Amino acid sequence: MIEIKDLHKSYRMGANSLHVLKGINLNVKAGELVAIMGSSGSGKSTLLNIIGMLDVADSGSYVLDGVPIKNLNEKKAAQYRNKFLGFIFQSFNLINYKTAVENVSLPLYYQGMKRKARIEKSMKYLESVGLKEWATHLPSELSGGQKQRVAVARAMVGEPKVLLADELTGALDTKTSYEVMDLIQKINDEGNTILVVTHEPDIADMCKRIVHLKDGVIVEDKMVEQIRAQQYVQ
Repeated sequence: MIEIKDLHKSYRMGANSLHVLKGINLNVKAGELVAIMGSSGSGKSTLLNIIGMLDVADSGSYVLDGVPIKNLNEKKAAQYRNKFLGFIFQSFNLINYKTAVENVSLPLYYQGMKRKARIEKSMKYLESVGLKEWATHLPSELSGGQKQRVAVARAMVGEPKVLLADELTGALDTKTSYEVMDLIQKINDEGNTILVVTHEPDIADMCKRIVHLKDGVIVEDKMVEQIRAQQYVQ
């Protein structure tokens, strides 16, 4: 599903250059649930941004679902993002003046789906995250955990090939974090490929594989015995 070879990325910092990714090699198969860990500055968010086509590598290759991702203009990158990827962010990134169901339906709007069909499909996904009754509520009327569930539904509604979650539990308390991870595990059980950037070991242990970055290189890549979040949310 994801094939990355010898990926390098640097940023200009005034007169200097900061080499953030130093030859990343990473393959992710369809249906995997992978945690990407590392301290601040290790390059994990940069890697996720390149996988998410929000940033571009300086060199190396990136193939997503058989499609080489290179030399994309912004319009093409946006089309590919909408076709292949779903995003979940730490800060939820919901639009404050739109209801839960309107937020969920945004990717379908960009796919050109008619309003009635958009709302119907979005309601189905809101129901799947347990928020059907909250469909007409604004983000300001939702708890942090509910906002993140709306964000998960929005990421899933376009039926992406890969779900990218950047510190998705970072703004949540422990109990709510585990509830969200329970949801993520269930989505993965259905065969969806998910990458989770996290600095929390307990969240990483709820994935099936952990990739550790340090100073722009992968220092460890191991399969783990997955801890099910369900046991903590009874």
